[in-house]
Amino acid sequence: MQLAVWTYEGPPHVGAMRVATGMEGLHYVLHAPQGDTYADLLFTMIERRSARPPVTYTTFQARDLGGDTAELFKTAALDAYERFRPEAMIVGSSCTAELIQDDPGGLAKALRLPIPVVALDLPSYSKKENWGASETFYQLVRALAGPQAPPPGTQRGPGRVCNILGPTALGFRHRDDVREIAGLLERMGIEVRVTAPMGARPADLARLGEADFNVVLYPEVAGQAAAWLGRTFGQKATRTIPIGTNATREFVAEVAALAGIDAAPVLAAEAARAAWYARSVDSNYLTGKRVFVFGDATHAVAAARVAAEEMGFKVVGLGTYSREFARDIRTAAALYAVEPLIGEDYLEVEAAIQAAQPELILGTQMERHIAKRLGIPCAVISAPVHVQDYPARYSPQMGFEGANVLFDTWVHPLMMGLEEHLLGMFREDFEFHAEAAPSHLGGAAAPAPVAAAVADVPSGPAGWSAEAESELKKIPFFVRGKARRNTERFAAEQGLASITLETLYDAKAHFSR
Repeated sequence: MQLAVWTYEGPPHVGAMRVATGMEGLHYVLHAPQGDTYADLLFTMIERRSARPPVTYTTFQARDLGGDTAELFKTAALDAYERFRPEAMIVGSSCTAELIQDDPGGLAKALRLPIPVVALDLPSYSKKENWGASETFYQLVRALAGPQAPPPGTQRGPGRVCNILGPTALGFRHRDDVREIAGLLERMGIEVRVTAPMGARPADLARLGEADFNVVLYPEVAGQAAAWLGRTFGQKATRTIPIGTNATREFVAEVAALAGIDAAPVLAAEAARAAWYARSVDSNYLTGKRVFVFGDATHAVAAARVAAEEMGFKVVGLGTYSREFARDIRTAAALYAVEPLIGEDYLEVEAAIQAAQPELILGTQMERHIAKRLGIPCAVISAPVHVQDYPARYSPQMGFEGANVLFDTWVHPLMMGLEEHLLGMFREDFEFHAEAAPSHLGGAAAPAPVAAAVADVPSGPAGWSAEAESELKKIPFFVRGKARRNTERFAAEQGLASITLETLYDAKAHFSR
């Protein structure tokens, strides 16, 4: 057993909360002790939603365990129905309540409520949050759309009506992604019948079978439901995730084929500014930058592709905490000749980052903390995230505008590092010396500590002398990693136990030949 300070995913009932909170007219009755009642914190503080999540808890305490906790659940379910009058209800247990085995599904069925009630069996000790969201959405789709299923063998041809599947509450940029992709589909002349779970009502889920095909934006949430809709209603589903300019163009072509329309006019009219800027002279310094990518499988695979194909970066690490999608990560990692990292141990991820010595990290909130400790630029591309990753502005990750957002988000940390290095180079200048306050803050401001701005990467196998470390920090940050690796390689080849100033100069001369 391992004690975890951080975790990439919560328990599966949090995934169920994300589905319920994203929908309207649906209520979640959760059999849970007092300590598991944190939905308000997740959705109102972190995601900054203006309404409380539609979750009712039984909130039993230790003294209740000697009594009838099943009766507590029935009372909570009845009270929730009378108070909120939902169109449908889902019921289940938290990880702690699962241990007392009260069977919320059976108890809710005995109440004979006049609305659909979907019981969730979410094994908290073997599954995680994304699986919980996927299972919840799947069970809702089966329960509500199933009665409208056509006779077996019904054929469905191309058509211009689709559903958008996958966005949930507490999802990384889901709100903006849906807006961007819905606009793109509208420009293609395609009607969006239902967007679910986010923004949908239970009655909308019953209408999913009316669409001709499904657009799956987040396979972690919607993949299972889309597969069932394909088997039951004959609806095909998109496989391309429209993150980045190239993938978005492929997505448009795929959708056009499913709808039986010509994609050429739409593709000719769309042009992301990021694509032009990535080809410009100003972006030459990005070529060959070493990047480490980690996150959920959908965003990690997409980010690695954008980094390699559209920005000229070199992918030196690729991984995910989504074990259910390990095959996708392994396939993608083979394209970049790197060893895939699949796991939930953030310490293992940190060790892999240190070994790869990247110049940019694309990851989650956890990798942002790791990057701060290592002094490496970082951009967040995937959940888990914090409040700053739910901006008030429009900031999608998908579509052509999403490609612009990605370019800005990933390149700016590198540019800021260059600026900090230049300030460090000229710190002895009469205007920028160490004792002078930053000129843009005026004379009253305290001087900014230069050391924090030029934090270096950790030492390698051979020990570095203080004099050599100091000299290494004078090298521009964007080539410092390469200088360190070359010097350590030279020291190893020469059998040197420590790296001095002379070793640094000798290595420079050796690799300059």
